[in-house]
Amino acid sequence: MTDSGRRMKFSVTVAVGNKDGYVGIGRAKDREVGPAIRKAADRAKLHIIEIRRGCGSWECGCGGPHTLPFKVVGRAGSVEVTLKPAPKGVGLAVGDVAKVILRLAGVKDAWGFTRGHTKTTVNYAYATFDALRHTALQRIPPSVRATTPIYAGGVEVVRGDTS
Repeated sequence: MTDSGRRMKFSVTVAVGNKDGYVGIGRAKDREVGPAIRKAADRAKLHIIEIRRGCGSWECGCGGPHTLPFKVVGRAGSVEVTLKPAPKGVGLAVGDVAKVILRLAGVKDAWGFTRGHTKTTVNYAYATFDALRHTALQRIPPSVRATTPIYAGGVEVVRGDTS
């Protein structure tokens, strides 16, 4: 209890990822910071999703998994995030909160547009996570799948023969 009679609680949002196609996000509250962080990290690990990556930019066409395969939209609260594929070398042209989540997911190049009150960083993070979730939920026709390389989850790097 404080002198005004209130109890303090800490709210923590944690994002986890392996930088190769998997990302998760979790929130927790507690009276102390340490337990709140541990709870949020545990919840983020329980909510890990597999995302799809590819070379969806018509300007690049390299076929590698460096960006998103197609345009996706995510919503949380008043925030709406639109993520578009970008050519290799552009980097992450998004806000600071979305940049962290996209890096943890393994996306190296993307363009992003936002609407709504993005100062609410938790909703901004959840909207970005929702957009990445839509990469896995989108149905892809077999004709497009045959012509466009789309990778789900981790991608094994093939190295040249050294002999």
